[in-house]
Amino acid sequence: MFLLVLAVVLAVAAYLFADFVRLLVRQARSPLTALRGPPCPSFFIGNLSEMHDMENTNLVAQWEAAYGASFVYRGFVGGCRLMTTDPAAVAHVLGNAYDYPKPDFVRDSLATMAAGHDGLLTVEGDQHKRQRKILTPAFSSSHIKSLTPVFWDKASQLRDIWLRLAEADSCNTNDAKSETPRAFPGYVRVDALAWLGRATLDAIGLAGFGYHFNSLTDDNNELARAFSVIFSTARKFRVMTVLQVWFPFLRKFRRNNAVMTQAHATMRRIGLELIEERSRAVIEEQRRVLSGAGDLKIDGDKTVLGRDILSVLIRSNIASAAKENMSVEEVLCQISTFIAAGHETTSSALTWCLYALVQHPLTQCKLRAALRAVEADLPSPLSLSDPEQLQQLTDRLGRCSYLDWVVRETLRLHAPITSTMRVCMRDEDAIPVASFDSDPKRPECRDRLGRRLNAIRVHRGDIVTVPIQAINKSTAIWGADACAFRPERWAQPQPPTDGAKPPGLYANTLTFLNGNPLYGNRACIGYKFALIEMKIFLYVLLKDIEFAMEPSMVVEKKVNVVTRPFVKSEPELGNQMPLYIRRAPPPTEADAELLDATSTS
Repeated sequence: MFLLVLAVVLAVAAYLFADFVRLLVRQARSPLTALRGPPCPSFFIGNLSEMHDMENTNLVAQWEAAYGASFVYRGFVGGCRLMTTDPAAVAHVLGNAYDYPKPDFVRDSLATMAAGHDGLLTVEGDQHKRQRKILTPAFSSSHIKSLTPVFWDKASQLRDIWLRLAEADSCNTNDAKSETPRAFPGYVRVDALAWLGRATLDAIGLAGFGYHFNSLTDDNNELARAFSVIFSTARKFRVMTVLQVWFPFLRKFRRNNAVMTQAHATMRRIGLELIEERSRAVIEEQRRVLSGAGDLKIDGDKTVLGRDILSVLIRSNIASAAKENMSVEEVLCQISTFIAAGHETTSSALTWCLYALVQHPLTQCKLRAALRAVEADLPSPLSLSDPEQLQQLTDRLGRCSYLDWVVRETLRLHAPITSTMRVCMRDEDAIPVASFDSDPKRPECRDRLGRRLNAIRVHRGDIVTVPIQAINKSTAIWGADACAFRPERWAQPQPPTDGAKPPGLYANTLTFLNGNPLYGNRACIGYKFALIEMKIFLYVLLKDIEFAMEPSMVVEKKVNVVTRPFVKSEPELGNQMPLYIRRAPPPTEADAELLDATSTS
């Protein structure tokens, strides 16, 4: 009996730890062990603990200065992982995306957060190609332009809420009985991160799926609460999290499993309702169009059927051959993927933009002057219900140079996604590296013996980390002031140095990933959507509201898929961006001088 029990125990252990043994063998044989890199402080968790806070410590830049643009750091049980800021290496890895997909544990984490296992963020190969082909029409420039009334409406709604808060607080301050302490007389404190998250959630709900979250006005929307549960807090580094990556059975013991399960159930139920509703509406639309009755409106005012992403997706499913359609499960995953990606990344970018502007008050004043000039000769007051005026204003925003510079600089310095991880799926490969003979500031790529390398050998299963934020702030590309927020750098058509440029999709940055795919396009499909939404929100908010922050407040970055702000002195409050707001003063002659200075930068 004892031998039988022992045999069963050993069999279970062998099953559970087989992958772990294979991991150890693969890591020992990896050619990456020949590369140099920082010392490993722990065999068990390698450099992972210190990397958890690397957005606040500038760790990658320190490692790059010491070991070159390509080096190894240590992961679980001392495994070597390649980290590279080398533009040629990054172009090779991201350009061959289907041969360098996300590791399974990263895909599982994204799926658990919100994307599902069949969403565009997590699928690979032919499934990804098919999904991207179906979804691409929903993100064309002309289609996104048709969705801009939603952005204008939600940005205006947020502005009006903030102005009401500021004016009400101003009245309380003037009351002799008011004893409210304040850092800025005439201002009111708001959590910009929370409010922008609510506004962009409303925007993606309508523009993406014709769904009214109403989170700006309703604190009890169940789908909004579900996403809040998933994304609201910053993760602390925990050894158990590392163990759960490599031993999936431990994931059953996650501390928030019950809450997450309920949140996912809510998302699934509402997603199925949306699919059913849109499917009926698309069929009815086609019937009406064929009968000459014209377009069908969903709710009779702003949301026109066919303009939201879900309607485009369902229409494509109906029109395509069965083998090219998305399954119900795939469509469900797209809903959660685009709701999560469509509001979390944009709200993060907008929050960090306001943070940069309060750190640089003159830039904020310049931008406000430039934005006010956009509507200089348009009818006053502007009517956001007038489609012609709205289109004129949207087109002018697209031509506002200083606004474009501020958005570019924000997305360079404060990328919502700070790094991406890939795994080699070729049996073996040689990742090319750029030559830096003409750039003495960047050390050459060398192995542990000091030999110069022209390529980095990798085997199947080797992990490559691309530190997006570190590349966006590289002094080899952007010069000595690479870490400074300076929108005027974009007055030049290219970065100010002759360093090799990363193969970015947008503005010579990797914020939206790769712009030159060779095999497998994993660049952000919704980047135009995000850019126009950001510009509209900044226009509406900055034109009428002035922002400030306590000078003594220290804001750090915490990463939980998306990068969020965290006040160092208020850890108990979680992710937040406390800003002080008041109604912006009316234009003065000084604004005209600022505008002249901006136009001649």
